[in-house]
Amino acid sequence: MRNTKVSIAGVELKNPVMTASGTFGSGAEYGEFVDLNRLGAVVTKGVANVPWPGNPTPRIAETYGGMLNAIGLQNPGIDVFVKRDIPFLKQYDTKIIVNVCGRTTEDYVEVVERLAEEPADLLEINISCPNVKEGGIAFGQDPKAVEAITREVKKHARQPVIMKLSPNVTDITVMAKAAEAGGADALSLINTLTGMKIDIHRRTFALANKTGGMSGPAVKPVAVRMVYQTAQAVKIPIIGMGGIMNADDAIEFILAGATAISVGTANFHDPYVTEKIVDGIESYMERYQVEDIHDLIGAVR
Repeated sequence: MRNTKVSIAGVELKNPVMTASGTFGSGAEYGEFVDLNRLGAVVTKGVANVPWPGNPTPRIAETYGGMLNAIGLQNPGIDVFVKRDIPFLKQYDTKIIVNVCGRTTEDYVEVVERLAEEPADLLEINISCPNVKEGGIAFGQDPKAVEAITREVKKHARQPVIMKLSPNVTDITVMAKAAEAGGADALSLINTLTGMKIDIHRRTFALANKTGGMSGPAVKPVAVRMVYQTAQAVKIPIIGMGGIMNADDAIEFILAGATAISVGTANFHDPYVTEKIVDGIESYMERYQVEDIHDLIGAVR
């Protein structure tokens, strides 16, 4: 039996395949298509300390090789999440990773403290949120802010902490090192690239927010490059994401240095895709007689 198990900060996943936050709800929407027991982990949609209404519509637009979204992290807040979503996910033999968002450091800390007694396995901290106190710049675009929020979250978190990095920076390794210095247990990257689309017939922005986060196959080469660079710069595990559509894409990220991968936009295109990627990684290992997935992680130097 080939070994596909990986470990993120001491939490063992049966395989490296997980869902990307915001593309899978909190599992219930996809439960009838996907056997959640087969996934390494389910990453929930972002959860804040209070309900967030999100941005005005329209907030999704298709682009060549991907999509733009400006959902604005709409979510029902931690109270509903704890009552409704965690009990649903606990029915399955998969790890639960809760994505946490906030507008101030205190917001993040409040959610992290609420999750301390909940059966979540890992916390993924979305630092692409606009930092209200700093005039709207994302936490993840300033290394000092990355280190400070990581350190503060770590003080209050019972579960290991994954910092989700924004690619909208000059040098991703500076942010990665700042998160590591702040005590992050793992990193996930990349979040979406900032993009824009204009409707030439209506002569207006395709998204009410003007800009949105670009995801899908078009961002994959950027994401693979950033995962590779980060893997050379830090010692903590990396969860790679950005345009993964199939097992070949997933393996590319693993070879670049990712211990696990997250599948996002592809879920909208094919709700069965995560299971197909689990199967595809196993087939690849058989084809090339790889006994242990660790022989693939970061194998390209």
